[in-house]
Order: sequence, then C-alpha cells, then structure tokens
Amino acid sequence: MEYKDTLLMPKTEFPMRGNLPNREPAIQAKWAEEDIYQKVQKHTEGRPLFILHDGPPYANGDIHMGHALNKVLKDFIVRYKSMSGFQAPYVPGWDTHGLPIETALTKKGVKRKEMSIAEFRKLCEEYALEQVDSQREQFKRLGVRADWDNPYITLKPEYEAQQIKVFGEMAKKGYIYKGRKPVYWSPSSESALAEAEIEYQDIKSPSIYVAFEVIDGKGLIDEGVKIVIWTTTPWTIPANLGISLNPDLNYVVVAVGEDKFLVAEALLEKAAEAIGWENPEIVKTVKGSELDRATAKHPLYERESLVMLGDHVTTEAGTGCVHTAPGHGEDDFIIGQKYGLDVLCPVDEKGVMTEEAGEFAGLFYDKANKPITDKLKEVGALLNLSFFTHSYPHDWRTKKPTIFRATAQWFASIKDFRGELLKAVEDTKWVPAWGETRLHNMVRDRGDWCISRQRAWGVPIPVFYAENGDPIISDETIDHVSNLFREHGSNIWFEREAKELLPEGFVHENSPNGLFTKETDIMDVWFDSGSSHQAVLEERSDLQRPADLYLEGSDQYRGWFNSSLSTGVAVTGKAPYKGVLSHGFALDGEGRKMSKSIGNVVIPAKVMNQLGADILRLWVASVDYQADVRVSDPILKQVADVYRKIRNTFRFLLGNLDGFNPENDKVSYEDLKEVDQYMLIKLNKLVKQAKTSYDNYEFANIYQQINNFCTLDLSSFYLDYAKDILYCETPNGTERRGVQTVLYETVLSLTKLVAPILPHTADEVWEFIPGNHEENVQLTLMPEEREIVNAMEIEAKWNAFMDLRNDVLKALEFARNQKIIGKSLNAKITVYVDAETKTLLDSIQESPEQLFIVSKFEIGGTIAEAPEEALKLENIAILVTKADGETCERCWNVSETVGKNEKHPTLCTRCAQVVEETFAN
Repeated sequence: MEYKDTLLMPKTEFPMRGNLPNREPAIQAKWAEEDIYQKVQKHTEGRPLFILHDGPPYANGDIHMGHALNKVLKDFIVRYKSMSGFQAPYVPGWDTHGLPIETALTKKGVKRKEMSIAEFRKLCEEYALEQVDSQREQFKRLGVRADWDNPYITLKPEYEAQQIKVFGEMAKKGYIYKGRKPVYWSPSSESALAEAEIEYQDIKSPSIYVAFEVIDGKGLIDEGVKIVIWTTTPWTIPANLGISLNPDLNYVVVAVGEDKFLVAEALLEKAAEAIGWENPEIVKTVKGSELDRATAKHPLYERESLVMLGDHVTTEAGTGCVHTAPGHGEDDFIIGQKYGLDVLCPVDEKGVMTEEAGEFAGLFYDKANKPITDKLKEVGALLNLSFFTHSYPHDWRTKKPTIFRATAQWFASIKDFRGELLKAVEDTKWVPAWGETRLHNMVRDRGDWCISRQRAWGVPIPVFYAENGDPIISDETIDHVSNLFREHGSNIWFEREAKELLPEGFVHENSPNGLFTKETDIMDVWFDSGSSHQAVLEERSDLQRPADLYLEGSDQYRGWFNSSLSTGVAVTGKAPYKGVLSHGFALDGEGRKMSKSIGNVVIPAKVMNQLGADILRLWVASVDYQADVRVSDPILKQVADVYRKIRNTFRFLLGNLDGFNPENDKVSYEDLKEVDQYMLIKLNKLVKQAKTSYDNYEFANIYQQINNFCTLDLSSFYLDYAKDILYCETPNGTERRGVQTVLYETVLSLTKLVAPILPHTADEVWEFIPGNHEENVQLTLMPEEREIVNAMEIEAKWNAFMDLRNDVLKALEFARNQKIIGKSLNAKITVYVDAETKTLLDSIQESPEQLFIVSKFEIGGTIAEAPEEALKLENIAILVTKADGETCERCWNVSETVGKNEKHPTLCTRCAQVVEETFAN
C-alpha cells in the first residue's frame, strides 16, 4: 500500500493561477448572457431604494485611472448595498456637449465654416455617441455592474427636454437674467466660461506702476499731483475709467524731486522700493473718503479717470490706488455701476484690441502689453516696469490663459437664493467632513453663474426676443420648446426659424408684426450635467430624488456638486443629494501628476490586459482614496501579491471541502472543538468589521481586514494547525468534519465579503462551494453576525494562547538557526511556565503538538527550573530538543510508536489505526 494515497490531500478544480486577463472576459460574457444587472434588480425588488447617482464623465477619449478609481468605488458601494438589504439600481451617464468635441472634429478635418450649425451639430452627436460606446466597453471591462443598455446621455431628447424645464423653472422664480458684466472669457475658445471651467497655472506677467495726473483734487490735493496705480495687466489700461481708493485708509502726498505722488501711507515703503524713490518726503496726509469723486487725467487718452471709494481696496499689494476698468474685472464692474461708469471693453471675442483701444487696435491683448508700456514710458507716465511669475486663470479645456471681459451674457442669480443653498449644504452628509466647509465657502463667495456660451455644440438657451428686443420666457414657451426637444432633439432649434419654434398662433404685445428672433447662445455644460437630478432621477421611474449619494473627484466641489446644488435648490428648494463622497486624484508612484510627456501614465486597459480588472479593483480598495492616490507598476505588483494570498486561501478552503456535504456533514457550534469555535468567533468579528467598513465607505480597512484574516488568522495559524487533521484523520471523523465546518463557513462568508471588491473572483469561487445555495453570489446577502455564547471569554483565552504560541515559534526559529532541528516536526518542546500560563495550557483540550506543529510537547516545571540552554522570555522559558522516535511515513510526525504495529511498521499508532479503519479494503 502506498501510504501517501491514504492521505486526504486538498482536491479542487478551482485553479491556483488567476489568469484574470483571460478568465474575466468569459465571466463578464456570462453576466451579459444572464443579464445579471436586471436579475439583481428583480431579486431585490421591493426593498428600500439606495440611489447612487452617477456623475457623467465627458465622452471623449479612452478612460484614465481617475475614471477607473471613480467607477470602481461606485461599484463597490452599489454591489454592497444590493447585498445588504437594498435595491440599488445604478444608471451610468455621459456628458456629451461642449468644446472638446467641437475641437476633436476640427482636428479630424471637419470644416465647420463650410456647413450649417445643424449639420455640424449632427457630426458632433455622432462623434459623442461613438465615444460613449467606446468608454462603455472599457467601464464594463472593469467589472462595473450597471444598466449599460439604458444609460443617460445629456444629448438625448428626453434629457434635453427636462433641462429646458429646469431653466424655465429658474426663470419663473426670477433667477435667470441677461446682463452685461465681466466674466471669465477664453479667447482660445471664443466663449464665456464658468468658475468651474477655470484652472490655475503659473505665467510670467509684467508689473507696472503708472502715474495719473490729478485734474480736480477736491481742494485737498493740487492739480498735477500724480496718483500712482499698480497693475499686472497693462493691456487693460486702455479700458481704465477710474481709480479706486479705500475710504478708511490714510493717503499721503510725497515729494520726490520736482514731482509729487499720491499713495496709501501703509504702502509707501513698498512702493518707494519698487519704483526706486529715494527719501520720499510726506507733504500731506488725507483720508481716502475725502477724495471721493476727484478726477485724474488718463495718461493715454483725452478723458478723465474718476476717483471712487471701495472696500475691495486693500494694503496687501500695490499702492492702495487701484486701476479700475469696469469692463475687465468683477470688483471694477461693481464699483463702476455704483458710480455710473460705462462698461468699456476694448477687446473682442478673439482677444484682439478693438478700435476703442486707439493705436493698439488689431493687437492680441497679450501682445499689446509691450506697445502700451512703451507708450506710457514715452508720455512719462510709466514709473516702473518689472516681471514676476504668479498663478493665473486658464481655460481648463484649451489650457490657454483667460481674461475678464464684459459681454452680454445669461446668468443664474446665486445671491437671490444663497441662504437656501447654504442651508442645503448644511443638511447634506459630507465625506470627508471638510467637504461641507469647502462647498459652503464656495457658495458663500460665489458670484452669479454665467450660464451662456458662444458655441454651437450644446443645449440652446430657450429664449425668444420680441421686435423691441425684450426676451420672452414664459410657461407657454418653455413647455412648447421642451416638448419639441423631447420629440425632435435640440437640433430643431437650429433647423427652424423662431416663429416655427413658438406655439402655434403665439402673439406678444412687443411684436405687433408677429416677428421674433431666437437666442443663439448655448448653455454652459455644467448646466447640462447639473440638471441630471431632474433629467434622470425624476425622469426615470426606477430612481428617486434626492439621491442617497453623489460620488466624484474632489474637483467637483466647484463643478458637478456645485451646479447640481444650484439647480436642485432653485427648482425644489433642496439639495439633489443626501450625501456627498469625494475622492482624490490618481498620481504616479512618486506622487506626480500623470503626463504623457513625462511618460508616467498608468493606463487602466493595460493594467487589465496584464494583471486583470480584479487587481486594479483591489488597488482601489487598498488606497486612502479620499486623498490623492498613487499607482505604479511596483504598487500594482504588491497588490497582485496580496491577491494571490487571497486566491490561495480560497483554493485551500475549497480543496479541503472535497467530499463535504454541508447539509449532512456540518458540526454544530456546540460540538466543535474550542479552537474551531475560536476561528468562527474571529470570522464573526471580521464580518462585523468589514460590514461596518462598507457602511462607512472605508474600503482600505476592508482590504487590511481581509488580508490580515487570510494571512494571520488562517494561513499562519488555523490552516497550518488543521492540515494534520484534514490530511491524516479519518474522513468522517468529528474532528475533521469540525474543521471542515469552519472552512465551509469561512469560504461562504469570505466570498460574500469580497464580492463587491473582487466580483470576478467571487463569482468563480462561488461555483466551487459545495452545497445548495443561490445561483450567483451577487444574488445573496452579506453574511450575518451570529450571537455566540461565551465568545468574549473564548476569544480572550485563545488570544492569550496565540501570544504563547508566538513565543514558541520564536524558540523554534532560534533552534532551527542553531541547527538543533530542521523542520518543526523534528522538535520536542518543553516549556517552563508561571502558574497563570500553566492554567491556560491545562485548560486547552486540543492536542498541543498539533497546535504548535511539533512532535512532542510537555510542561517541564516553573521558569526557575528551566535549564540554562532554554530560551528565556518574559513569562516562559522554552527548551527545544530533537523529538525521540522515528518519523511516521504517513503524517511525518516523529513518534516512539512507529514500529509498534506489525502490519504497518513504518506508521505511528494514530496513522496505523486510521489506515486500518478506513483503507483496509
């Protein structure tokens, strides 16, 4: 007889190698064939709803690691919620309007000027839908479970129809108006921008000090005294109409040579140093408030600059005398309106100086800086020119600098319902908690929202104009346009004349001849996506508003979180979300932003092709995603190592459940050995901790908890201990079935716990778990924590034993290094202990040899009685010697009983008995 054939070695078809790049697509094909999304929705029907509303990614280009991080986090939550008592539908969305799509077509050779707007928009739509299809397949490859066949897409007629209703509702409440004021303007895009479309980059700018000669000093300062202003935008000097002072500051007239200058007293020292004045002499001091409506001569034009008073003037930089161009700055515009100034803006939509700029007409604004400073120098008004590097607003799409430029735009008033917005922020649960402060401050400080754009590809602003130019926005026109868009899509706006877009027989008092025109601007894309609570949550019967959760990157505090809040509160009085969760950005392994030029970009598709989606997903679970996260090949390799440990744990569990039928073979908890009970208590604790972590969106905790359980509790202890019982005892013995019961409960619970994070692996494991259970792990509930009598006492006792065991392992390692033993089964352990440790050891019924994985164990006496060669630790002394006897051919234990059985002379008594009883035939 070959004794090795009598061992009950692990047996399973669950493969050791994941081979995820090849296996995952097959699993996903099975999900598609089963329509697993709809199956889960049907299975969870009738439960309370949990709605995670998808913020729409922009439909252009392949997905990047930021997309992967975002979608996988959402998938964790949705999968967990559907396994924890909720129905959690997940409708993915796409943002499909805007400049990048126009730019992409232009790069492909589309000649926009040679076709109608309607024709160009049709090409934009086709391109956007191609991008949606491409990204959808990439998101599916991540293993994200969603209603992929019925996503929401912002260019779809039903979406646009609801967006028009949002606009109409805001207009009805008086929140929509048209005005001429300075807005962020992108010359490179030839369009206005919202604050959310601005990013900051460093640029080098000129810094100039300029003298404006006083004409009327209100009897306090003499004519000819020069008011000194400071600016970093010389190109705005042609637009200057005034100089702002702070009413509460002291201003001084200083003599420098034959000239006299006016600056704020608090900034005199800095200004003198910058301009190069030596020993300026103060000849007069006046309050800013005393110079209200004084006048000075513009240095380049035959016009006056009015002195005005404003609290926006500070002593942080400059001279305390602020160059004011109402057409090129928000504070400038506000104070200019207060003093009745014109809104002069001598720069066109391309950023080129107009005829109003005189001799500088035709120059691009940035190129006008030098000629303007040269002219100021020529007329003796330039006191100093230098250059400095500073942060400056850029168009986030084109990456080119923006300017402030006054144009006629449509705005959504924020100030009219700011209080409601701040209350809605307060009523929302924010994770991390600082999100509340961040959005509160943004709303508190936010100006009105410029919602119009001078582009072709977007949802048109549904406004008509009467013959006298008055805008027409009414319930009748809004409902009609909304219905037209629902039936035909928004392209109809560009295909028909205004009269054809109005309700049949429409009349208006300001259009006696029945003539109407229509607005040609489109809406800001943030208004598009910000309307999704109406266009998706209200539109679709399987969803509800407000959503339970919005989850996006931290840049969306100024973007989607903000625009959704504005439209949501404007329309319903409440935020469209109950909770907001944000994540950081994906950086390279050194913490740098990913860039093609640096060559440090980690591409999700490449990771999945090389390692698999479950490795990428496990990486997402491993990081502190609420901050910026790092990813690189070495980091992913570490994650892959952890995955292998988890997979090998599953394989060991499944392999040792061969022949186990849970319906017949499970051992009741009460009949289990205490060490088995201890492991179920540890499993129970894991279930509780992991579920709490899922509830709190703390996925890195779950990663650590499961990794530690597999590595420390199972692999390093219990599975090591159990091998002798599993392999060598009789197949149906209570001791072996008890261990298998623990393995069964563990594989069942562990598979469910990892299912939201490792859905492919969990599905694969599920098919190999013995017994009758649901057809798919995705249709199950998370494991329940069980009430276990005496759990605390058992855990405390065995935790104390584990500390003792660690001491024994140290002694064995020391003996191995000293060449006293080879493997631990060669060893005999004699321990010398205090009374407390002896009581602990005496209370343990399990075989100490099996627990310590040695061939002989005994208690030798007190610590004081330990021989010199024993390893002495705090509460124990341990002597490791070679075990007496021969090695059993079957179990590899060293035993003095080997040779006692005539029929099986190479076996120990235990193995001989098992072989006789089980394998005699």
